[in-house]
Amino acid sequence: MIKSLFSIIALFILAHMSFGQQVEIIANFQPELNYENVHVYELDSDPLTSTYLIWVKSDVKEHYHAEHTEVVYVLEGEGELTLGDTKRIIRPGDYIFIPKGTRHSVLVKSESPMKVLECSDTPI
Repeated sequence: MIKSLFSIIALFILAHMSFGQQVEIIANFQPELNYENVHVYELDSDPLTSTYLIWVKSDVKEHYHAEHTEVVYVLEGEGELTLGDTKRIIRPGDYIFIPKGTRHSVLVKSESPMKVLECSDTPI
């Protein structure tokens, strides 16, 4: 009986793990055609982490997140990031760590929208 119960639990865990993993080719993702300034596409979300593709045409106004840290990886486009009191140009390949409570904004400098991968520990 205990051996059968253990087997059922083990199979359940293995099945859940295999469905919980995902591989996406994010280079192929495109935003909806008609969005004003920002388009957010949720790739994945669970109780611990949320991951999004975000396209920005012109800017993201200054704001902060009181309850979560944000990690951003720039995929396409160029912009000026204000992080706290610091301004810098961000480009594809740049990794940005934004601690909770830190004011931040982005002004897009490229002709095409910025495309970023964003991860946080709560849904946006």
